[in-house]
Amino acid sequence: MSILKDKHILLGITAGIAAYKSATLVRLFIKAGANVKVVMTPASKDFITPLTLSTLSKNPVCSSFIDEEDDSGLWNNHVDLGLWADYFIIAPATANTMSKMANGGCDNILLATYLSAKCPVYFAPAMDLDMYKHETTKSSFAKLTSYGNKMIPAGTGELASGLVGEGRMAEPQDIIKFVEKDILNQLPLNGKQILITAGPTYEALDPVRFIGNHSSGKMGFEIANAAANLGANVVLVTGPTHQKSTHSLVDVKPVVSAQQMYDEVHKHFESSSIAILSAAVADYRPKTIANQKIKKKDSTFSIELEKTKDILKSLGEIKVHQFLVGFALETNNELEHAKGKLISKNLDLIVLNSLQDKGAGFGVSTNKVTFITSSNDIIKHQLKTKAEVAEDLIKQILKQLHA
Repeated sequence: MSILKDKHILLGITAGIAAYKSATLVRLFIKAGANVKVVMTPASKDFITPLTLSTLSKNPVCSSFIDEEDDSGLWNNHVDLGLWADYFIIAPATANTMSKMANGGCDNILLATYLSAKCPVYFAPAMDLDMYKHETTKSSFAKLTSYGNKMIPAGTGELASGLVGEGRMAEPQDIIKFVEKDILNQLPLNGKQILITAGPTYEALDPVRFIGNHSSGKMGFEIANAAANLGANVVLVTGPTHQKSTHSLVDVKPVVSAQQMYDEVHKHFESSSIAILSAAVADYRPKTIANQKIKKKDSTFSIELEKTKDILKSLGEIKVHQFLVGFALETNNELEHAKGKLISKNLDLIVLNSLQDKGAGFGVSTNKVTFITSSNDIIKHQLKTKAEVAEDLIKQILKQLHA
């Protein structure tokens, strides 16, 4: 999953031959999971049709303030377009349009939208070699970047005139990569590795049976996605679950038993900045695992159990620079037990949730949590979706790290 997933991308198209690449650019943004709208200068319709772009984007294309074929009197609101966008990419950006952008010109809906936009703006120049090198064009580049706009450098190659040199609009896939990289570079967790555990563990009794629990892993997967959306490289160690993550920054490491989870977590802890252990790890496992399926013979059957290794405590004992987060699922004396766990396991933050709260716990899409910090701050949250809880958790971690 791209960092662009669910983002609102406004694509501006101006009147250059490179406009033919805009169809591919729309498709790539859609493939990345973005929502795309297109705004065109009137002259750009000579190079690519609005019908093509509206079909690919699944949204109407705006090229004028008023649709001449619409008798209803409705107009295309450039202010709404500018506010809708999370990112505005103008590709191709001709010398004419860039000059107007740099100097406040506003004679079409694309320029009006640009002047109304509150979001980051990227522009991909496209023109012939001599135009690209002209001093006035260089002045436009300088002004636009001084205003905070991001220039996507043109490539070098054969141009429409037959000349060879700078001026080719960057290829659509390179534009996508440029935007993704720029967004990532500004995210608060960019470059940080975060270790997360999720799901249950299964402790084998024989080749057929196991001891487990009802954890679905959903909370851990939501935390992984929330961290990745802020630029983190996530190592997600998960027990058996039906949950999936398609995020490009989430590396899923499947395990089965508590011992396997212990081993995998310790492989990645030293290189991690933050560790969030939300998995429901078995406290005990069968002392002996039968080689063959245990047959039903007697009316009663006893299993001798032994303790599993405490993964969270083992990390608390060796942490140096890591921010360590644990989870406490309690049924009674919740705060007291959670505070005790926070101290005994050397945590920076613990997330308490109670099976007494309706809508919290295993197998549901919601959770109701309380954060308890190492400074003994208690932050209670209302019932929320697990995705919202995950976002709250990442915000709380960032708040404590930057305190």
